[in-house]
Amino acid sequence: MFAKLFALAALALAASAASLPEKRSAKITGTHSGDGTFYATGLGACGITNDDGDHIAAASHVLFDSFPGYKGGNPNANPICGRKATAKYQGKSVTVTITDRCEACKEWDLDFSPAAFDKLADEGVGRLHGVTWHFN
Repeated sequence: MFAKLFALAALALAASAASLPEKRSAKITGTHSGDGTFYATGLGACGITNDDGDHIAAASHVLFDSFPGYKGGNPNANPICGRKATAKYQGKSVTVTITDRCEACKEWDLDFSPAAFDKLADEGVGRLHGVTWHFN
């Protein structure tokens, strides 16, 4: 009887866990690697309005939503907002401020303002594979 109840409880727990949205605890230390893209800036998820000449970046929705200390709700209150990061690509580097959230990005991708992207490569390249970066 106990084994049957235990098995039912385990199934119920697994089913409820499967229905929850995935929320990982973001690892913010160390060096990360992903793609780099660029976008037309404006009012970002952090509540900050930027222009294309600013050195800013949008973090992936995965990183943004699971950033340590962020409880959901108001994205302007996310501790990732205003964090500085340094990105490198083929011997070039740029320091950016995280001010936005990128829905199409994978976990360690960064979506740069045009000015920040230009520090790494020509915009004609479009997508940079193998950008490494870390939080400052």
